[in-house]
Amino acid sequence: MEFFCYHRDRPDSVALRNELLEQHWSYMDRYDKEMIARGPTLTGDGDAPTGSVHIVDLPDPAAARAFAFDEPGYQAGVYRDVLLRRWRNMLGRTMWDFPGGRTGGNRYLVLGLGMGQAVDLVVPPDRDELIAYGPLLSDDGTTWLGTAALVRAPDPDTARAVLAPDRYADIEVHNWQFGGRP
Repeated sequence: MEFFCYHRDRPDSVALRNELLEQHWSYMDRYDKEMIARGPTLTGDGDAPTGSVHIVDLPDPAAARAFAFDEPGYQAGVYRDVLLRRWRNMLGRTMWDFPGGRTGGNRYLVLGLGMGQAVDLVVPPDRDELIAYGPLLSDDGTTWLGTAALVRAPDPDTARAVLAPDRYADIEVHNWQFGGRP
Protein backbone atom coordinates (compact mmCIF):
# COMPACT_ATOMS: atom_id res chain seq x y z
CA MET A 1 0.00 0.00 0.00
CA GLU A 2 1.32 3.40 -0.93
CA PHE A 3 1.10 6.36 1.44
CA PHE A 4 1.66 10.10 1.10
CA CYS A 5 3.11 11.76 4.21
CA TYR A 6 3.65 15.51 4.56
CA HIS A 7 5.14 16.82 7.79
CA ARG A 8 4.64 20.61 8.00
CA ASP A 9 7.26 22.50 10.03
CA ARG A 10 6.41 24.52 13.10
CA PRO A 11 7.44 28.18 12.86
CA ASP A 12 10.99 28.79 14.09
CA SER A 13 11.93 25.09 14.06
CA VAL A 14 14.75 25.30 11.47
CA ALA A 15 17.55 25.09 14.06
CA LEU A 16 16.03 21.98 15.66
CA ARG A 17 15.41 20.47 12.22
CA ASN A 18 19.06 21.02 11.25
CA GLU A 19 20.24 19.56 14.56
CA LEU A 20 18.26 16.37 13.83
CA LEU A 21 19.14 16.08 10.13
CA GLU A 22 21.45 13.06 10.49
CA GLN A 23 18.90 11.30 12.72
CA HIS A 24 16.21 12.01 10.13
CA TRP A 25 18.33 10.61 7.30
CA SER A 26 19.29 7.54 9.33
CA TYR A 27 15.62 6.92 10.08
CA MET A 28 14.70 7.29 6.39
CA ASP A 29 17.57 4.99 5.40
CA ARG A 30 15.60 2.20 7.10
CA TYR A 31 12.86 2.75 4.47
CA ASP A 32 15.15 2.98 1.46
CA LYS A 33 13.48 0.09 -0.41
CA GLU A 34 9.96 1.38 0.33
CA MET A 35 10.59 5.00 -0.70
CA ILE A 36 8.83 6.30 -3.82
CA ALA A 37 9.67 9.99 -3.33
CA ARG A 38 11.05 12.26 -0.65
CA GLY A 39 12.24 15.78 -0.09
CA PRO A 40 11.71 19.07 1.69
CA THR A 41 9.28 21.81 0.83
CA LEU A 42 10.86 25.24 0.98
CA THR A 43 10.02 28.92 1.45
CA GLY A 44 9.28 30.97 -1.68
CA ASP A 45 12.92 32.03 -1.94
CA GLY A 46 14.07 28.44 -1.38
CA ASP A 47 16.24 29.39 1.59
CA ALA A 48 14.50 27.54 4.41
CA PRO A 49 12.55 24.31 4.81
CA THR A 50 8.80 24.43 5.50
CA GLY A 51 8.02 20.73 5.54
CA SER A 52 9.02 17.25 4.50
CA VAL A 53 7.35 14.98 1.92
CA HIS A 54 7.67 11.20 1.89
CA ILE A 55 5.80 8.80 -0.36
CA VAL A 56 6.30 5.23 0.79
CA ASP A 57 5.04 1.73 0.07
CA LEU A 58 4.20 0.10 3.41
CA PRO A 59 2.17 -2.96 4.47
CA ASP A 60 -0.81 -1.17 6.04
CA PRO A 61 -2.14 2.05 7.65
CA ALA A 62 -0.66 1.08 11.05
CA ALA A 63 2.83 0.83 9.52
CA ALA A 64 2.28 4.19 7.80
CA ARG A 65 1.29 5.83 11.10
CA ALA A 66 4.36 4.37 12.78
CA PHE A 67 6.53 5.69 9.91
CA ALA A 68 5.05 9.20 10.22
CA PHE A 69 4.91 9.55 13.98
CA ASP A 70 8.14 7.76 14.99
CA GLU A 71 10.19 10.06 12.74
CA PRO A 72 12.81 11.86 14.92
CA GLY A 73 11.76 15.38 13.85
CA TYR A 74 8.15 14.65 14.71
CA GLN A 75 9.13 13.19 18.08
CA ALA A 76 11.28 16.27 18.87
CA GLY A 77 8.60 18.81 17.88
CA VAL A 78 9.91 20.05 14.52
CA TYR A 79 6.52 19.62 12.85
CA ARG A 80 3.20 21.34 13.57
CA ASP A 81 1.08 18.72 11.81
CA VAL A 82 1.17 15.69 9.56
CA LEU A 83 -0.96 14.91 6.51
CA LEU A 84 -0.98 11.13 6.07
CA ARG A 85 -3.11 9.52 3.35
CA ARG A 86 -3.23 6.41 1.22
CA TRP A 87 -1.94 7.26 -2.22
CA ARG A 88 -1.88 5.54 -5.59
CA ASN A 89 1.25 5.75 -7.74
CA MET A 90 -0.31 6.57 -11.10
CA LEU A 91 3.09 6.86 -12.81
CA GLY A 92 4.33 3.49 -11.57
CA ARG A 93 7.82 4.77 -10.80
CA THR A 94 9.93 6.44 -8.13
CA MET A 95 11.29 9.97 -8.22
CA TRP A 96 14.71 8.50 -9.06
CA ASP A 97 13.20 7.20 -12.31
CA PHE A 98 12.05 10.70 -13.33
CA PRO A 99 13.71 11.38 -16.73
CA GLY A 100 14.41 15.01 -15.74
CA GLY A 101 16.80 13.94 -12.98
CA ARG A 102 17.46 15.49 -9.57
CA THR A 103 18.35 19.00 -10.73
CA GLY A 104 17.34 21.56 -13.30
CA GLY A 105 14.15 23.58 -13.28
CA ASN A 106 11.78 24.43 -10.46
CA ARG A 107 10.13 21.60 -8.55
CA TYR A 108 6.81 21.82 -6.70
CA LEU A 109 4.52 19.83 -4.45
CA VAL A 110 0.93 20.39 -5.58
CA LEU A 111 -1.74 19.31 -3.08
CA GLY A 112 -5.37 19.34 -4.14
CA LEU A 113 -7.60 19.01 -1.07
CA GLY A 114 -10.73 17.26 -2.26
CA MET A 115 -14.38 18.20 -2.13
CA GLY A 116 -17.29 16.49 -3.83
CA GLN A 117 -16.76 14.20 -6.78
CA ALA A 118 -13.33 12.71 -7.43
CA VAL A 119 -11.33 14.46 -10.16
CA ASP A 120 -7.92 14.07 -11.79
CA LEU A 121 -8.03 10.26 -11.54
CA VAL A 122 -6.06 9.82 -14.77
CA VAL A 123 -2.56 11.05 -15.44
CA PRO A 124 -2.57 14.41 -17.27
CA PRO A 125 -1.55 14.21 -20.94
CA ASP A 126 1.66 16.25 -20.40
CA ARG A 127 3.25 13.72 -18.06
CA ASP A 128 6.86 14.52 -18.99
CA GLU A 129 7.12 17.04 -16.16
CA LEU A 130 5.46 14.86 -13.52
CA ILE A 131 7.80 13.39 -10.92
CA ALA A 132 5.03 11.70 -8.90
CA TYR A 133 1.24 11.79 -9.28
CA GLY A 134 -1.72 10.15 -7.63
CA PRO A 135 -4.94 10.42 -5.64
CA LEU A 136 -5.07 10.89 -1.87
CA LEU A 137 -7.37 8.25 -0.41
CA SER A 138 -8.96 7.14 2.87
CA ASP A 139 -7.17 4.43 4.87
CA ASP A 140 -9.26 1.71 3.22
CA GLY A 141 -8.54 3.15 -0.23
CA THR A 142 -12.20 3.62 -1.18
CA THR A 143 -12.79 7.35 -0.69
CA TRP A 144 -11.07 10.03 -2.76
CA LEU A 145 -9.78 12.88 -0.57
CA GLY A 146 -7.66 14.82 -3.05
CA THR A 147 -4.63 14.60 -5.29
CA ALA A 148 -0.88 14.99 -4.69
CA ALA A 149 1.70 15.65 -7.38
CA LEU A 150 5.38 16.44 -7.55
CA VAL A 151 6.04 18.38 -10.70
CA ARG A 152 8.76 20.29 -12.54
CA ALA A 153 7.36 23.59 -13.81
CA PRO A 154 8.58 27.09 -14.66
CA ASP A 155 6.46 28.70 -11.91
CA PRO A 156 3.84 27.95 -9.22
CA ASP A 157 0.89 28.83 -11.49
CA THR A 158 2.01 26.34 -14.12
CA ALA A 159 2.47 23.71 -11.40
CA ARG A 160 -1.02 24.43 -10.03
CA ALA A 161 -2.50 23.92 -13.51
CA VAL A 162 -1.68 20.19 -13.33
CA LEU A 163 -4.93 19.89 -11.30
CA ALA A 164 -8.44 20.80 -12.43
CA PRO A 165 -9.25 24.35 -11.33
CA ASP A 166 -12.34 24.98 -9.18
CA ARG A 167 -12.74 21.26 -8.38
CA TYR A 168 -10.92 21.29 -5.03
CA ALA A 169 -11.61 22.92 -1.67
CA ASP A 170 -8.05 24.25 -1.90
CA ILE A 171 -4.95 23.73 -3.98
CA GLU A 172 -1.61 24.30 -2.26
CA VAL A 173 1.63 24.76 -4.17
CA HIS A 174 4.94 24.45 -2.31
CA ASN A 175 8.51 24.73 -3.55
CA TRP A 176 10.00 21.25 -3.32
CA GLN A 177 13.32 19.58 -4.02
CA PHE A 178 14.59 16.02 -4.28
CA GLY A 179 15.55 14.79 -0.83
CA GLY A 180 17.91 12.32 0.69
CA ARG A 181 21.57 12.30 1.46
CA PRO A 182 23.75 14.56 -0.67
